[in-house]
Amino acid sequence: MESIGRHLLRDAAYGRIRGAIVDGTLAPGAALRPDELAERLGLSRAPIRDAIARLASEGLVETKPQSYTRVTEVKPKDVEDAAAVLGAMHDLAVRNVAGSLTGEVVDRMREANVRFAAAVAAGDVEGALAADDEVHAVPLLAYGNAAATGTVERYTPLVRRAERLLFTSPQATRSVLLHDQLISALAARDVEGAVAVNAEIWGHLHHSVDL
Repeated sequence: MESIGRHLLRDAAYGRIRGAIVDGTLAPGAALRPDELAERLGLSRAPIRDAIARLASEGLVETKPQSYTRVTEVKPKDVEDAAAVLGAMHDLAVRNVAGSLTGEVVDRMREANVRFAAAVAAGDVEGALAADDEVHAVPLLAYGNAAATGTVERYTPLVRRAERLLFTSPQATRSVLLHDQLISALAARDVEGAVAVNAEIWGHLHHSVDL
């Protein structure tokens, strides 16, 4: 049985390396050397190797035995595939909660979108990403489907690097408007309208970023 200590170290290594990939500290194509990462993170090689294997299974790292281990490039097909999966999970959530969200819950989305718009206007990418997550988390949490939530957590990193490009481009203002349309549909308990806007949001992510 795996010890709790090793499990925690492995998760810590995974979280920190994944975070560095997603925020660009480890850029696409950057070599990943277990010895260097272990020294940088203050961990042993074992949890680093486990983390790299997990990240490879998730498409953020690519390896070739005896040749290289590196951060994957941001590939349009990977973004498109991941965005499709995320869109489907959020579609499930929206379909199931659009007719029943309270005004208080919808107001949380509206407040998050105000923060999103302000962050976009200020060029604050981290703030925009955090607020965008808050907007989309509301129907997902209201849905309460653990499998859907887990799938979103699994595939979000694959689109996060593309979102960074989107939220620093002029197209980011369209995301603000699409959020507003989604919120309005949910406030009106317009299920089909909310579903249609949700589909546009996730299609917008792929088509608006020149990778």
